[in-house]
Amino acid sequence: MSEPQEEDFATMFEASLQAKRVSQGQTVEGTIVRIGAEVALVDVGGKSEAVIDVGELKDADGALEVAVGDRIQAVVVSTTGGVQLSRKLIRGAATDRQLEDAFRAGLPVEGTVEKTVKGGYEVRVARQRAFCPMSQIDIVRTADPEVHVGHVYTFRIVEYKDSGRDGGKDLVVSRRALLEEEQRANADEVRRSIVPGAVLPGRVVSVREFGAFVDLGGGVQGLLHVSEMGWSRVADTSQAVTPGEELTVKVLRVEEGTGRIALGLKQLTEDPWSKVPDTYAVGQVRTGRVTRVAEFGAFVELEPGVEALAHLSTFAPTGRPKDWARAVPVGTMADFEILTIDLEKKRIGVALVPEGSTRASERMASPAGEMASGARITGKVERHETFGVFVFLAPGRTALMPLSETGLPRDADVARAFPVGSDIEVMVVEADASGRRIRVSRKAILDAQERQELREYSERPDAAPAEGFGSLADKLRGAMKGKDR
Repeated sequence: MSEPQEEDFATMFEASLQAKRVSQGQTVEGTIVRIGAEVALVDVGGKSEAVIDVGELKDADGALEVAVGDRIQAVVVSTTGGVQLSRKLIRGAATDRQLEDAFRAGLPVEGTVEKTVKGGYEVRVARQRAFCPMSQIDIVRTADPEVHVGHVYTFRIVEYKDSGRDGGKDLVVSRRALLEEEQRANADEVRRSIVPGAVLPGRVVSVREFGAFVDLGGGVQGLLHVSEMGWSRVADTSQAVTPGEELTVKVLRVEEGTGRIALGLKQLTEDPWSKVPDTYAVGQVRTGRVTRVAEFGAFVELEPGVEALAHLSTFAPTGRPKDWARAVPVGTMADFEILTIDLEKKRIGVALVPEGSTRASERMASPAGEMASGARITGKVERHETFGVFVFLAPGRTALMPLSETGLPRDADVARAFPVGSDIEVMVVEADASGRRIRVSRKAILDAQERQELREYSERPDAAPAEGFGSLADKLRGAMKGKDR
């Protein structure tokens, strides 16, 4: 026999000696040589191949994780009629040795969560009781620990030691370790699918005041900002989403460099503002709810996703700072008149309609009519300036009464004569087409009253013969002054 033939024979003989007489519970490593419809053959170095269920070679989506030629590690679960392997110990059939082998090899085991205990859960793995810490049952902390009870999960044994009681064992298991491994394996594939505009499933990991972090798979997280949760204003993020909740989100943007992902939820529903042009018009009166009050005005929800602003200037002055806010506390349901609509900026200006007021319907019929020159209007003093007095006539309509139109002497105390918040009757002297630039006069009211009184006096039967308009007027003034005294 030649020397090479002797070496080949020796190699084969050595291999036959190492054709491991595998035993149940033993951890072995082998090469996949064939994959069938139901089982796969694995070369573990014996005279014949071992068998493993194809289902144990698939991921959660049912796709094969391995191919012919790949090496795998598994546990021998049976040697009767051939070697049967398992990468995931069969629930209820694992021996103490199999569990120990699974612990040393880091193989997953199946277990049933039986109940909650102090600090975690009691899990039944085969015939053994195991402990799973609360933090290791999932990647995210669950608000209600009881939701896991009764579920069958895959765990990894992270601690295996003698309990000192009748030869028993203490097992500590972790589901989180396997979930994190799965995340790392899927992270690259998940990131390839995360592009602006993509609609993806996710799970809420944590909720903060400013928004919620959503796991998109593979441990890749995005931020769902509070402003993107709904078309309506979200006051409390914890009321909108909860940790562990499954939801579908839309990728809004992915920042270059940082890789930060911005997500949206409201974008998956119709924008209420798309119907505003056909639904709302200036002059309409709508019922709204005050959602919040700011320094500059009150925000009013006309419908979910459509919010308006009642600016502080639309409230009649009272002479007391911020007194307007008392009329519209948060939660108030009231009627508001629409003053302006800006579709581009998505802004609506409104004004509170006092109960029983007919002003809104009148303005809808003739918005400029009541501000026509010569119209007499009762307003409220809003503020004083060196050149005159501003008079609040209606929401969005403040007129200027120049000092020369106050009807007061030049050296009079205007602020004392017309306190802020007091009623004042004025006459419109000038108004532009929009009714926004208005000049009014109290002097014109006084002059009109004087003419009326003069006319009434001249028509009295006992009136003295007229000596001319000027003298009669002088007599009337004198008579009025005497009456005042």
